[in-house]
Amino acid sequence: MKSNRDIRLIIIEDEPHNSRMLRDTVEELRPGWKVAAILESVEESVNWLKKNPAPDLLLVDIQLSDGVSFSIFRQVELDPSSRIIFTTAYDEYAIRAFKVNSIDYLLKPIKKDDLEDAFNKFERLHFERNRDLRDSPAESENLKELIQSIIEGRKEYRTRFLITGVSGYTKLETEDIAYIYSNNKLTFAVDFDKKEYTLDYTLEELEQELHPDRFFRANRKIIVSIYAVNKIINDTGGKLRLFTKPETDFEITISRLKAPDFKNWLDK
Repeated sequence: MKSNRDIRLIIIEDEPHNSRMLRDTVEELRPGWKVAAILESVEESVNWLKKNPAPDLLLVDIQLSDGVSFSIFRQVELDPSSRIIFTTAYDEYAIRAFKVNSIDYLLKPIKKDDLEDAFNKFERLHFERNRDLRDSPAESENLKELIQSIIEGRKEYRTRFLITGVSGYTKLETEDIAYIYSNNKLTFAVDFDKKEYTLDYTLEELEQELHPDRFFRANRKIIVSIYAVNKIINDTGGKLRLFTKPETDFEITISRLKAPDFKNWLDK
């Protein structure tokens, strides 16, 4: 049986400061563990997992730059002994997380004590009986309580913005937004009359504040409202091309890896 010093883990996280924090915390809490790789995207993670021995533990951010990390495990059959600790700012993914070998679900910003607790849970499962989390009635009940608490405490999403103008302020309701895009490090919201408003937020911040049933991060440049989706056509290499109403002044392409999540979003 492996010792604690034989544990190999990978970190899947697209924000460098978060991946550095996780790596440094792992080295502090478990200096004998080996961080075998730090991966930044769905595509990179799939390629690595197909070419390398299965890690014992994966620290996985759910929302990556090129899609939701659950799609990794649709493309790669994870070793049954591998365990996952999900890290994310999105409460809504909790129940799905526990269906793919997850042993814990940590909301950002991640606290060291929470990560220590997750590591202890991993070690208990891995070294004592190497069993499934659901095999224990007590742990199963704890899992149900966690899921229920997440359901009852659903995240509140932004409903409006206060826009600063030259002579005063304007209220912009999120339901009036067709899409939000970034250009030259500035962020612009466009309403259904194609009027533009400058927002003091990055797209990454807005992803967390806007309701995921209504808004989708199509790519690094744009978040679209479901009510602005006008036409979708197949593009080369399994990609999609999206047309909105009102139209954008640039082409919207959805990557092959992100296309399934986009289709699922439309098909709810």
